[in-house]
Amino acid sequence: MNSPADTAVPAFNIANPHALATILEAAQTKSIIAASDIFDISGIKLWARDQPVSSALQRKLLDRQLRNPLESCLLAEDGVNAHQLVQLIAQVLESPVPLATWLRPHASRLLQEAANLPIHPVAQLLLTAGQASRPEAFAHAVQAMALSGALMLDHGGGTAEVRVAMLAGLLHDLGEIYIDPAHSEADADRTLDFTSYQQLVVHPHVGQLLLAQLTNYPPTLSRAVGEHHERLDGSGYPKGLQRDAISPLGRLLAVVDGALGVLRGEHPHLARVSVALRVVPGEFDLGWVGRIADAARLHPALHGQLDAAQVQARLQRLDGALQQAQQTIDTLQGEAESTSMKEALAVSKHLLGRLRAGWYASGLWSSQAVSVQDAAEVEAVEDELFFRLRCIERAALLRVRDLPPGDAERLTTLCEALRVSA
Repeated sequence: MNSPADTAVPAFNIANPHALATILEAAQTKSIIAASDIFDISGIKLWARDQPVSSALQRKLLDRQLRNPLESCLLAEDGVNAHQLVQLIAQVLESPVPLATWLRPHASRLLQEAANLPIHPVAQLLLTAGQASRPEAFAHAVQAMALSGALMLDHGGGTAEVRVAMLAGLLHDLGEIYIDPAHSEADADRTLDFTSYQQLVVHPHVGQLLLAQLTNYPPTLSRAVGEHHERLDGSGYPKGLQRDAISPLGRLLAVVDGALGVLRGEHPHLARVSVALRVVPGEFDLGWVGRIADAARLHPALHGQLDAAQVQARLQRLDGALQQAQQTIDTLQGEAESTSMKEALAVSKHLLGRLRAGWYASGLWSSQAVSVQDAAEVEAVEDELFFRLRCIERAALLRVRDLPPGDAERLTTLCEALRVSA
């Protein structure tokens, strides 16, 4: 598998160009200064303490190794603070977005704990930069903070656990600042092409390194940030961890990020979130998923956009796609030459098996499915299964490189079998 090391993980002794550009953009409207003198590794002074950052700093830092990470040398004087986070949560609670209905039962505690969150200067700098230059991503971070806290409160967590969960939600995507914004997941990774996805998969690892090396937050927090796209069945990224290899807080963040991903999509409905988290058995921690499913049942049911005939046609298309993908993988496994192609086929077969398990558990393979289930929920399940097929293609592509001509053709065949849309 192509690991984060294959994709230019930033070294913090060299200023990352994307992070620096984000900070400089924020400096146009925020007061960001040098908290200490900035020296290169040879001891040459590049920037003086208390001097505001500007484009001149960018030129001086070009390809220079630094004595101390740039992030530790800068300060956002009027940056994101706990008081502002309280106001932002209050705005979410008062808004008509579906998420607010989940959060309101815990409103007073969420506001109380947000007021007491410790914001490390490095985290504050990057949050401030993100708020100024990537407002949609920052709004997502605030929502993740609130939902993480609400789930932990619902779980009966104590004050310390709730605050760590809220901080983890707030900081889980900090690593995105270190990749090209063209590849950001602010609009949900469902819409990204493979090139963007290939860049995106490194951001949990970058966020984990950033928090572990440059802040004093507990290891449980940085570890969870690195795990927020992992899945219990091994289908996640960046490391493909499984079950007990994923921490409890990482499991919580995975559910939070998965839920918010659906709410950023085309159908932002609470019931669709519940469907998305349950459609493939073994992806998410059922303890956290169950709390979201219970909350979703208290809200209005789904309303489908397709009639029964259209849903039935899509059911048949999905069933055919699953069968064709299985047959293609079985055939290619007997022909593959290289180790990486064999690995790609093995992971595709594993993930397809999980997908088929969800398909069988749903009962949608039955010709009577539409008549015995609510058509809107059937439509939601279909959408998720089609999306998971595309995820298998991505997972396969991440595991191959330098293929011989025969395997390159086989990879194309595999991708065509998985590239099915609703």
